[in-house]
Amino acid sequence: MPTYAVTGATGRLGRLVIEQLLASGVPATEIAAIVRSPEKAADLAARGVEIREATYDDPSMLPGAVAGVRRLLLISGDTPGQRLAQHTAVIDAATLAGVERLIYTSILKADTTTNPLAPEHRATEEVLAASGLTHTVLRNSWYIENYTDQLPQYLRTGTILGATGGSRISAATRADYAEAAVSALTRPADGDAVYELGGTAFTFDELAEAVTEVTGSTVVHRDLSTAELASTLENVGLDAGTAGFVAALDHSIALGELATDSDDLSRLLGRPSTPLRDAIRAVRA
Repeated sequence: MPTYAVTGATGRLGRLVIEQLLASGVPATEIAAIVRSPEKAADLAARGVEIREATYDDPSMLPGAVAGVRRLLLISGDTPGQRLAQHTAVIDAATLAGVERLIYTSILKADTTTNPLAPEHRATEEVLAASGLTHTVLRNSWYIENYTDQLPQYLRTGTILGATGGSRISAATRADYAEAAVSALTRPADGDAVYELGGTAFTFDELAEAVTEVTGSTVVHRDLSTAELASTLENVGLDAGTAGFVAALDHSIALGELATDSDDLSRLLGRPSTPLRDAIRAVRA
């Protein structure tokens, strides 16, 4: 039976976790990749990783997917409004299966933030606490990729729009969060733990400066009010609900809710997090 299992293992974060587990020396035979579509994990199967088919939306599949596993990484679902039920189904299956430790990817400051993504994470943490499972909560801040994925747009328009009020964001790369998850999965640990994870913080002004420096193309930051950002996003084609949601995320940043002074990420990594400029250079490469 595998020692470790990862849900959502063919997603962008989950696949990185599997790769990091293998790179850290964990034998492929000790890893189970829990996936919705096994055909997407054929390359992992070819390397000896056990592929277990299950979906968050079908609780009947989950007990078999986690059977015999000692440590389980529950990567949060990506469908707002459905995640609490999905996560609860996985936690219930893990409890019945006798999983020794469940690691869950939550959001920074889940217990206090007004971030519109937080309520389902906060509720999941409450379900996990009530389950009796020994658990680790990884409260991840933003991915740097939330911004580097927009690099073509920044370069095309010469502008980074936001409504962050000059506040800082402790973003880190997806690979850094994956490596931290592997550390949490594999390290000896007793009792429950909560980690507030974030990289070296930067403002949108500093993001624009970094993009300009790395690419050689001038990009500036234009800070708007929350209402102005929502209106601008509607004008470029987003529906009102999505535009308001995106603007509310920036408002959470403006309140300082995606910045942290915690060194939990660097401690789990055993090194500093990836610098912003290096992340931009990687995209350019």
